[in-house]
Amino acid sequence: MDYNNYDQDALIFSTLEVLGIVGLIMIVLEAAIDLELSKEKWPIIWKSFLVALLSLMVCAFAISFIINQVFQEDPIISLVYAIPLSIMSSAIVIPSVNGLFEHKKEFMIYESTFSDILGIMFFYFLIENIGAESTGTVVYSIIGNIVITIVVSVAISYALVLLFQRLVGDVKLFMLIAVLILLYAIGKQLHLSSLVIILVFGILLNNTHLFFFGKIKSWIDSKMIGSILKDLHLVTRESAFVVRTFFFVVFGTTIDFRALLDLEIVGVSLMIVAVFYISRFLLLKIFFLKKSILPELLITPRGLITVLLFFSIPAELASDTFNSDIILITILTTSIIMTWGLIRYSNVTAPKEAEEVIADALQKAGDTGEVSYFVSRMSEDKKAQGKSDDSEELLNGEESEEENEAPSPEEDKKPEDQ
Repeated sequence: MDYNNYDQDALIFSTLEVLGIVGLIMIVLEAAIDLELSKEKWPIIWKSFLVALLSLMVCAFAISFIINQVFQEDPIISLVYAIPLSIMSSAIVIPSVNGLFEHKKEFMIYESTFSDILGIMFFYFLIENIGAESTGTVVYSIIGNIVITIVVSVAISYALVLLFQRLVGDVKLFMLIAVLILLYAIGKQLHLSSLVIILVFGILLNNTHLFFFGKIKSWIDSKMIGSILKDLHLVTRESAFVVRTFFFVVFGTTIDFRALLDLEIVGVSLMIVAVFYISRFLLLKIFFLKKSILPELLITPRGLITVLLFFSIPAELASDTFNSDIILITILTTSIIMTWGLIRYSNVTAPKEAEEVIADALQKAGDTGEVSYFVSRMSEDKKAQGKSDDSEELLNGEESEEENEAPSPEEDKKPEDQ
């Protein structure tokens, strides 16, 4: 681009704000519709929430101290740059933990999801309240903002669920996303935490059995809600993939590989990575004192959210001394460590028997009764095989009975021959 004299600011960076907002909405919505609330999962939910929250706060303030000391940057600006580096990337974690034991996999999915949501909220609360007069004003503003936003979000979410399950037209999902973007914009104008609206809507949509109870339970069509959820999963994942790809391409245009030879940059990056793993080790040991914390200890990658929020830092808070190559080194280092940890400590078990696969698929089908063609064929084949096995056993049983009834050669002999 430099060789062809393209203006990068005009071509790419001017579009980042809009794409960043759409990306944030998609990421938060994708995370929210994966959160399943139940009594059985409550221990995993509260532990993963606390680990994500405490890890975010500890890393953010520790990294801001490092940036402040090394680059002599203002403490507030240092914290603004530290928050994106403190957020675990659910976009990397969720597709990567399928090989873990079930309880470890669920913990990592919940923790990375909470890390994304809490980190994004913390980042925007900070940059929107930097000009406040006092700490008390900021705290009051944040608490009041959250309470009002949650009340408004619940009301809007109920209305959206009831509305969209009754739409007859073919275009539903992108209309739903358009409405969510509109709500985000209105929330920004009213100085509400717009991402909380998206979060509450996603949680309510995925847990309608908890929020629609008693008489209002008859207001919803479970089959229609299940269909909307299934399609929404697909759309949000595809859209998040597009945003992720675009952002990493843009991030690549900002990287100068010569900076990787700068020992100061490499040293600062490794110090930040050390903060990730030291704080994570201490927190996981506190919550899982007598249990193994591997490979969870090694799974704390930085990725899309880090890059996305880095490009969302307002111009008035931009630092002239912070080097963006620090982000590249932390992303690469944490990803390599995570990859090694998953290979070394993944759950290596024997493949499931056909009966277990069929039972799992039928259980996941639930009330919708939708079972894939392949599972149906497997089930039919197993039944046919079971019948043939029964027939063989029956025939073998008859043959064995005949053999038992037939006299032995010794019994055929006459007494005098014996």
